Amino acid sequence: MTVLNEPRWTHVALPVSELDRSVEFYERLTSLVVVRRVDGENMRVAWLSNKGQVETPFVLVLGQFLGDAGLRFGVPSGGAKMPILAPWAHLGIEVPDRSDVDRIAARAHEIGSPPRWEPMDMGEDIGYTTAVTDPDGNTVEFAHNQGIFSHIQELWG
Repeated sequence: MTVLNEPRWTHVALPVSELDRSVEFYERLTSLVVVRRVDGENMRVAWLSNKGQVETPFVLVLGQFLGDAGLRFGVPSGGAKMPILAPWAHLGIEVPDRSDVDRIAARAHEIGSPPRWEPMDMGEDIGYTTAVTDPDGNTVEFAHNQGIFSHIQELWG
């Protein structure tokens, strides 16, 4: 088992108004799967990650505060939506094929969450991209040929 021996980029955390709805959204539109759930007295949490991501684990933490527990962090009580990543700020997911972008945009329409921007080719360094809005108003971008994965592989792979 590998031991953490230096600081690591490990997660992004987003408050959600309804955890189960948000988990379902991310599982239906991304390759993320739940790797941990905690139902506490003040908060319900789900960690989502890419299946088998062992060497460089990274998770999306979705947290639903219960009652007024979120007030100390500036999160409104009562299940109010609080978009953190909008309109351009976003979570970015690079996909292997251009057709994946089209499939995800079509799926977003099917589940009643039409893309914030429809699939389009944005040229070098951005690629073919679409973005959808999660149940709390956060933007999730899906891009093909963006080059982030390949650039990092070339740099350190």
